[in-house]
Amino acid sequence: MQYSCRIVGMQMLCSIVPDRDLHAPVLCCSGMAPLAPVSGGHSIRSLGSYIEIALPDLQAGQIHEVVIKYSGDFKPANRAWMPLGPYLRCDGEIIPLPATPAGRHKPPSAEPVPVDGLALVPQPTRWTPSGGSLEIDGFQCDDPALDGVAELAQRQGMAFCGTHPVLVTATDLPEDAYEIEISDDAVRISAGSYGGRFYAGITLLTLLQQGPLPKGRITDTPRFGWRGQHLDTARHFYERPTILALLDLMAMLKLNRFHWHFADDEAFRLEISSVPELWQKTAFRGEGQTLPGMFNGKPIEGGSYSKDDARQIIAHAKALNIEVMPEIEAPAHALAITTIFPETRDPADNGAEASVQGYRGNALNPAQPKTWEILEAVTREVGDFFPFGHLHLGCDELPEGTWMGSPMARTLMVQEGLETTKDLQGWTISRLAAIVQANGQRPAAWEEAAQGAGGGIGHDAILFSWTGQGPGLDAARAGYDVVMTPGQHVYLDMAHTDDPDDWGASWAAFIDTADTVNWDPVPDPALVDRIIGVQGAFWSEFTTQDHQLWPMLMPRMLGVSAMAWQEQPPAQSVFLDLTTHYDLDPQGHVVLR
Repeated sequence: MQYSCRIVGMQMLCSIVPDRDLHAPVLCCSGMAPLAPVSGGHSIRSLGSYIEIALPDLQAGQIHEVVIKYSGDFKPANRAWMPLGPYLRCDGEIIPLPATPAGRHKPPSAEPVPVDGLALVPQPTRWTPSGGSLEIDGFQCDDPALDGVAELAQRQGMAFCGTHPVLVTATDLPEDAYEIEISDDAVRISAGSYGGRFYAGITLLTLLQQGPLPKGRITDTPRFGWRGQHLDTARHFYERPTILALLDLMAMLKLNRFHWHFADDEAFRLEISSVPELWQKTAFRGEGQTLPGMFNGKPIEGGSYSKDDARQIIAHAKALNIEVMPEIEAPAHALAITTIFPETRDPADNGAEASVQGYRGNALNPAQPKTWEILEAVTREVGDFFPFGHLHLGCDELPEGTWMGSPMARTLMVQEGLETTKDLQGWTISRLAAIVQANGQRPAAWEEAAQGAGGGIGHDAILFSWTGQGPGLDAARAGYDVVMTPGQHVYLDMAHTDDPDDWGASWAAFIDTADTVNWDPVPDPALVDRIIGVQGAFWSEFTTQDHQLWPMLMPRMLGVSAMAWQEQPPAQSVFLDLTTHYDLDPQGHVVLR
């Protein structure tokens, strides 16, 4: 079976040459957004990005061409936009077709560039050299935080333990801050927290890989307490070792918050006991499953995380000074829930709204008792399980006009004095946040949670500004704590360039390493106390294999790290020079060259 696909203008041309006669085959595939056939067949089923196209009878050795386009304003930007996981269904047989060569084509390795100062990302607050260097085999110490660094070094194949003494002193330095004095007789660390001692160890680990230690004094304090990285494991199921490797990488870059996005329209991947149908019926997508193969790389794929998996991830993160924040999704991005539990929607709802991903009926109806039965159960179980004490509730991309066709929602709006979809969304997320707060956790949500006549989510929630910085600044002025995660700078699923042979999304921007540095997280000094952090994000619509993650994250995560830690970003030329010192192998191990 021969198959190929290429982008031609605004469309995609798929060529099929069967090795045998096929009677009425059906072409099944997914894309980055809703698809539609132009010629060569007709659609018989679609759901979001997934489509099934009925083809005519095909003859062995004869080429058949199918032209496909994206619906609406979407257009293919690069290879990542070509059909994902294509296969034919014919007479009950599944015939996989060759996939588009996936992932970013790694650029040639650059030679290390000399750096004026310490070759560290992020840069320390202050470095005072005393002259000379120290040739040692490693460090001798007895401290739990440095043990965590030693274990990380062993996993990554790096040298750390040795014979040079390390003396650790407790001080009243701020959280995660540290001081290091490197001299002939010993290395002295001063810190007031586990995180400070751990990051001192990370600095020493990084310097040790580069040769003799420079003698002098390092003083280092992070700019933000929230230094995060998000991973979407709903669209693609990442194996547990991949998540553990990501946590190791985060620790090397002094990031301390893992935003675990395991629930979305396409799946709910944590094995909870209160509503087991969620993960049991959505862990796998594709042929014969509850949901078809949206964003799949093959006819059936997926998985779910057991409580033991999650415990190991939480423990691994904790040793690396990283807290794990889980995310559930409400009220939108809930297709998995509304499909399994149709009682979460008003059967009389005649609205025609659809999400940007092309899903209809993907929002929970707050006037339905079943909605609150499920949300309360999920909120309490997930909130209780994760020790960080923060629960992200979602609240993004609610389709315009949602609930306006629902008589039950309309009645609720009259009772509560609400007028618009945004008003009802604000009421809904505020009620859910109250449950989270009463259960002992702090709620968090995306920027849209600030919307609505009632002032939005409230309840001391943290908001994450993603469409840009503007909504985050507005939320901060309204009294919310805000984490800046603007798509134009730190959405690491965006393509690096506009090259058609590149890989990634493009709705926010094309983001190169410099773009992750060239912005100010706090452009208004009056908001310095309200903007509490910076966080990178990675969404997985086009990721079909775990290893495709790494060349998208690196080296751009260096920019996330720099903006999250440093009071002032490094000069662009120096920062880009530093990127040549960091790399990743296919297993996700950090390589310092």
